[in-house]
Amino acid sequence: MELPNWIKIKEVKDKKFQHLLETQLDKGESSAIALAMETENPLIIIDENKARQFAKKLDLRITGTLGILIYAKNKGVIKDIEPIITKLLATDFRISKKLVDLMLELNIDLM
Repeated sequence: MELPNWIKIKEVKDKKFQHLLETQLDKGESSAIALAMETENPLIIIDENKARQFAKKLDLRITGTLGILIYAKNKGVIKDIEPIITKLLATDFRISKKLVDLMLELNIDLM
C-alpha cells in the first residue's frame, strides 16, 4: 500500500533512548516518544495509557485517535465520527462506553 505524500517516515536517531523506553513500553510507542523528543514542537498520537503517562512526564503534547477524529470533524475533513467509531470498535481498539457516548454527543454538538 502506498502512503499519501504528506506522510513522512522518520527514523529515531537516539536508539539508546528508544531501547530504554522499550524496557517499559511497546516498540511502537517507544519509537513514537523517542522521535517526538527529537522533533520541534511535536504532537504525539498515543492511545495506550501507560505510554501517555510517560509522554506527559516528558512534557510532550499528546492526543489520541479520538482527539484526531474531533480535530478532523472540526476542520470539515470528516462529516460524521459515528461510523468511524463503529469501525474502531469492531477492531481490538479499546475504549470505555462512557467515552464513546461522550464522543457521539460531541459529534452531534459539532454538526
